[in-house]
Amino acid sequence: MTAKNYLWILYAITATIFITIGVQVYWNYTNYQLNRQRVSNEIQLSLDNALEEYYAEIAKSDFLTIIKPDKTTDVGSDISEEISKLSNVFTKANKLKSIAISSINFERSANHDVDSVLLSVKEELNKTLLSDNKKTLDSIIGFSQLTTKDSGIHIEKGKQLKAVQVLKGKKAFDSLKVLKSLNTIMISMDRDTLEYSQVDSLLKIQFKQKNISPSYRIKHFKKDTLYYTLNPELKGDDLMSVTSKSTYLKAKERIFLEFENPLQEALKLSFNGIFISMILTLAIIFCLYYLLQIIKQQKQLAEVKNDLISNITHEFRTPISTIGVALESLKNFNALDDKVKTQNYLNISNDQLAKLNVMVEKLLETATLDSENLELNKERTNISELIKLLVEKHNLHKNQKPIQFLSTKEFIEAIVDAFHIENAINNIIDNAIKYGGEKIVINLEQNSFATTISVSDTGSSLKKISKEKIFEKFYRVPKGNTHDVKGFGIGLYYTKKIIEKHGGIIHLNLDDKLTTFKICFPNE
Repeated sequence: MTAKNYLWILYAITATIFITIGVQVYWNYTNYQLNRQRVSNEIQLSLDNALEEYYAEIAKSDFLTIIKPDKTTDVGSDISEEISKLSNVFTKANKLKSIAISSINFERSANHDVDSVLLSVKEELNKTLLSDNKKTLDSIIGFSQLTTKDSGIHIEKGKQLKAVQVLKGKKAFDSLKVLKSLNTIMISMDRDTLEYSQVDSLLKIQFKQKNISPSYRIKHFKKDTLYYTLNPELKGDDLMSVTSKSTYLKAKERIFLEFENPLQEALKLSFNGIFISMILTLAIIFCLYYLLQIIKQQKQLAEVKNDLISNITHEFRTPISTIGVALESLKNFNALDDKVKTQNYLNISNDQLAKLNVMVEKLLETATLDSENLELNKERTNISELIKLLVEKHNLHKNQKPIQFLSTKEFIEAIVDAFHIENAINNIIDNAIKYGGEKIVINLEQNSFATTISVSDTGSSLKKISKEKIFEKFYRVPKGNTHDVKGFGIGLYYTKKIIEKHGGIIHLNLDDKLTTFKICFPNE
């Protein structure tokens, strides 16, 4: 895969992620707006229901019935004359189209707040207006003696008329329907004011039933003039409002309910949609990111494969070419007649074959490391002597960087696989020689728990970006020309695997003037 194709895939995946997020944000915002409107509608319905229930309750209680017993009713001779006088009154009242009462003052009694028959008439009705067609008459009711007038009914003050009974409430009136021979005057009262505390209680009940709890205030307007405000402490310029649609409200009378933006309630309703949307979005992003990582890894593997093939070709071609030249010399230049030359050519060929064998062994060992087939032959080994021999071998080479070995003890032993540990340490030394600075120092330490080997050099060519990748299989630090330093990029990978199979760790420390590989494995 070319870099251009990879970039196009990256752009496509990025665009898909942003489009997915944008669609989900738009969908959730639209859903939130719908749920906010839904909450507003619920508040509107709650206000209307509360007012309907309030007016229904007061309609039941603000209802009076005046009863005149039938002539056959046994009420006693002392009031028989008053009963006779009531006949014309009730006959006249039953023909009236309406009875309007401007105000009623009730005395406190045990029967005040219940639907019942008031046997003792102590209530006082003030400024009662009885209308017949267009004729009106102001009258005062003291429940004394009832007399008729041409245009209505006039009730004069006097002694109490015991034969008249007053029923308070619609329930009490309905209970009289089963009785016959009763003459009644029914008075239904209309209030000019609201019991705001009662409306507030009914409204809270409605909110509780709908599982919403907005902060609100109620404004009552009469003829475009603010008459009363409930919960005036609620402030804000961005308050939402609904208007009651109750049919009980009079003309030019309006009730507004203002409330704060129902963010919490709307989010509650939108929670399931938002949660599912987030899960879906995260799943899509994760899958696309995982796909991108797979593509990236495949691209890196392809690059590593090509680099490995190029390096193997280069590394194998050199010894093969050298052996070919030696054999050609023996064949064409009569080198066989000269035993010294023959021996030199044979030594060169043998050295190159040994190099080929080492490279093949490294490749095979690397393949073995990825499986569980590699078995370590652990035995007690003198680590000090092992490292000392490695240092001496490298120092014997001409034009070799000097290596210094420091140990806290002359004799340090550990139970390890000597062959693999030697190769692991040698790979680090070889890496320091190829890529490190001019001075290399090896430190060996041991305590009661672990053995630590540090290989430091004064080089600073390694960057932090290579710190973690340097232990990956076939990874080589980019240096422009792939073949300026020999190697397959498997040495440090091999070292890391061997140390881990010994139960240890390897770590790379970088600073401005020193590069240090530190190996630590437990004492068994």
